[in-house]
Amino acid sequence: MQRVLKRLLDIVISATALVLVSPLLVLVAVLVRLKLGSPILFRQERPGLKGQPFTLIKFRSMLDARETADARRPDSERLTDFGRRLRSTSLDELPELWNVLKGEMSLVGPRPLLMRYLPLYSAEQARRHDVRPGITGWAQINGRNAIGWDEKFALDVWYVDHWSLALDAKILALSLGSIFSGHGISADGEATMPEFTGSSDTTDRSISRS
Repeated sequence: MQRVLKRLLDIVISATALVLVSPLLVLVAVLVRLKLGSPILFRQERPGLKGQPFTLIKFRSMLDARETADARRPDSERLTDFGRRLRSTSLDELPELWNVLKGEMSLVGPRPLLMRYLPLYSAEQARRHDVRPGITGWAQINGRNAIGWDEKFALDVWYVDHWSLALDAKILALSLGSIFSGHGISADGEATMPEFTGSSDTTDRSISRS
C-alpha cells in the first residue's frame, strides 16, 4: 500500500511542481541557451528500476568541448561558472520532474548513474536498482558527491532496506537545506564526481546517517 501511495504522491507532486515552476523552467532554458548554446536539454540513457534503461532529461550545464569527434574534454574544462551555479542549486535537475511524472523516476531514491557502471557493481550494490531512481536520495543528503563511491552505494542500499513514506518526507525536507548550502556538489579535487571503476567492497553495509 505504501508503494502505491508513493507513486500517487510522485504523480501529484511532480505534476503540481511542473505547473508551479514553469516560469522558472522557461527562465533557466533561456539562460542555458544564452550561456551555453544549444541543445538546452541534456539527454542520456540511465538505468532505472531493475536496471532497465530510460532517457533522463535535465538542463545542460557543461560546454560540449571535445578533444576529438568521439572524446569530450574533462568535466573541469567544460563546467562553467554558470553551470556550477545551476548544479549547486539543483536547477539543472528540474526537468527530471517529467521523468517522475512518467514513472521512470521517483522524487526520492538512489540517483540514476551511468549504464556502463552496471557490470561493475557488486551484488549488494546492484540492489540500489530495486527501487526507482530519484531526483534526491539518502546519499544526496549525506554528502552528495563529496563522499566516495562505496559509501554512496552503501547509503543507497540502506535506503532500499529502510524505505518508508516518513523517510522520504525527511529526505525531501533535508534536501532543501542541502540545495541552499550547496554542500557536496563535487568531490575533492574534482569538478563533479570521479569515474566509478569498481568497488573495493570494504564499506560497512549497515551504514546510516542523518
